[in-house]
Amino acid sequence: MSKLNKDVLFLIFEELKFDKKSLYSCLYVNRTWCETVVPILWRNPGQYLTTINSCTSVPILWKIPSQYLILFNVIFLHLSKESKDILKKQGINNLITEIYQRPLFNYINFWKYLDLFLIENIISSSKIEESKKFNIRDEILKLFFSSNVKFIHLSIPQDYDFQLHHIPGAERCFSELESLSFCCDFGNCQNILNGLARICKSIRKFRVDNVHFCTNNSGINKLIEVQKKLNNVSFIGPYKGSRAIINIIEDESIYKSLEESLIKHVDTIQYLRMDWIPITRILSYLVNLFRLEISTCLPYPTNWNELDYLKDLSLPNLKILITRQVPIKITANLIEITKGQLTEISVLYNDADSKNLFKAICQNCSNLKYLNLSLSNNTNLLISEFENLLISCQLLNKLIIDVVDFDIMFNWDKLLLILAKSSPTSLFTFEFHSGRINLEDIKLFFDNWINRNPMLLEIDSDNYCNEFGEKKQLEDLIEKYKVNGIIKKCSVHSNTRSRWLFL
Repeated sequence: MSKLNKDVLFLIFEELKFDKKSLYSCLYVNRTWCETVVPILWRNPGQYLTTINSCTSVPILWKIPSQYLILFNVIFLHLSKESKDILKKQGINNLITEIYQRPLFNYINFWKYLDLFLIENIISSSKIEESKKFNIRDEILKLFFSSNVKFIHLSIPQDYDFQLHHIPGAERCFSELESLSFCCDFGNCQNILNGLARICKSIRKFRVDNVHFCTNNSGINKLIEVQKKLNNVSFIGPYKGSRAIINIIEDESIYKSLEESLIKHVDTIQYLRMDWIPITRILSYLVNLFRLEISTCLPYPTNWNELDYLKDLSLPNLKILITRQVPIKITANLIEITKGQLTEISVLYNDADSKNLFKAICQNCSNLKYLNLSLSNNTNLLISEFENLLISCQLLNKLIIDVVDFDIMFNWDKLLLILAKSSPTSLFTFEFHSGRINLEDIKLFFDNWINRNPMLLEIDSDNYCNEFGEKKQLEDLIEKYKVNGIIKKCSVHSNTRSRWLFL
């Protein structure tokens, strides 16, 4: 295998692109393997580092991981003599030595993903005084833009005002950009996007974070309008519970203009996320949608009732529907118009009236394979409807149940008995998220899961937040049922994540 030609090796290593450990081991086989793996590893170095949220209001972490310092040192070795002389004149001497060894590879030429928040953290890892960071940033960006690289992804963090499009080489570097992620703020950062609109015409995936903070979206609109193959668009609001949510700018004209900018791309857009209530009839144009995600970060207003056109909507290609904080009536309407095409549904909403939702799924989702539901205590009155749902969806293979507000009165015993009794043969993968799930109810579920495929189960509950007490009892119980062939795999967590976060 070590003698396979480079083309074959490249195809093999491409399948391992997210497996850092395996790719690293391939570096040591021989020179050919090393030369083939290195460009894959350095295509997107940030994916192997500690994940950081680029939309934080504090752009630089107080503690920088050591990997950032290593990456900074590698980048610094690629700087030209001219750049180093400039930095010397600025008094940055501690990072520069007269004699240094060039890297074996020109790693900069392999970069395809330019994450500017990552660059900021890399610069901070050098512990250079704040007043001189601008000079370092300038020379690093000049290095990237003077290389032969053509980026396919660009990520711009919040409060970033460095005018990228004015850097020599920007037009070449961004000419083949396929993906752009941008984080809005209250300032006017639209100049960067207006500049990119003159360069980038091939963006397929476009994401705007903190869209509710946008006071001027001219650059966003322009960038969207000039694209030729726009396929995936996400307008994402702040996370629920964020302190910044109180500063949201509810300017309907902003959302309306964003929707109107999509009209030119009705033939190509297949994936859409909107974190506001549609202002226009945009959904009636996007007939090629494959995935639709609608979320609202604030309590829904009454004008949902004005969306009567949804009853006449046609989304013949829609397979995935996700709604958050959207009234059940609207979600049920969207399900009904798909006429059996949906394969995935996720509904996160605390609505006492779930009957219409269950009915819509029963009557219109015979091809459903994935279902994520949030339930409240009132859902206990709809156990029979839930059983009908299981009977109607015979292709269902994964079910996630979220009990909202961590309602300790939720009757898990009834729900779990229905699952054991009426789940289709294809369904044996479950996730349960709740403030409290009694051990007795779980044991009863296991006891009734007889002569079925061994289940894959994840339990996320406050009952099991430590290594002792009920968690230890549950883990012992799981081991027992693994031996009996009832369980194939089961993981237990404390309920540390909120299923209401807008992820």
